[in-house]
Amino acid sequence: MDLPLIATTLPALGWAIHSGVLVHRLDRARRDPLTGLHTRAGWTTRAERILTTSPTALVLLVDLDDFKAVNDAHGHAAGDAVLTATADRLSAWCGRAGIPARLGGDEFTAITRHALDTDALRTTLNQPVHYAGTLIPVGASVGVCHRTDLPTPTLTDALSAADAAMYRAKGHGRRNNHR
Repeated sequence: MDLPLIATTLPALGWAIHSGVLVHRLDRARRDPLTGLHTRAGWTTRAERILTTSPTALVLLVDLDDFKAVNDAHGHAAGDAVLTATADRLSAWCGRAGIPARLGGDEFTAITRHALDTDALRTTLNQPVHYAGTLIPVGASVGVCHRTDLPTPTLTDALSAADAAMYRAKGHGRRNNHR
């Protein structure tokens, strides 16, 4: 038994384990516990990097229409199922080309490295969700901002433009979304 080797290796092993635990906790803290998506804090740095390095980046905001009515009519567990389905649908749409996030409540965002088919996303997000033998209607308003639409590509400006587009979409009525 080589005591000097053990004496030098043991603290390094302890620090390695401790670091791994801290990284895991930080990652969990930056993820939404219900959907598993990044939270705003976990998403922002990655999104800023994509926006500055991908000339064809696309930023979008998604807001579920009349979500309170889902909770009121079907219960909070059904609302959670709708949120989880929305997260899954947004993740599938992004694939490896982007990063989705849940901002809170019924608001989601995503950034992709290149423009993807947002009409397909709108169609997917507006599909009903199966929960406890019931089809729950879902409506989503989607606002989009292409990096090329921005004079200076900052995440703040992209989110602001996507937000304005989302509210214009809401103004056209449920399930009628425009850029």
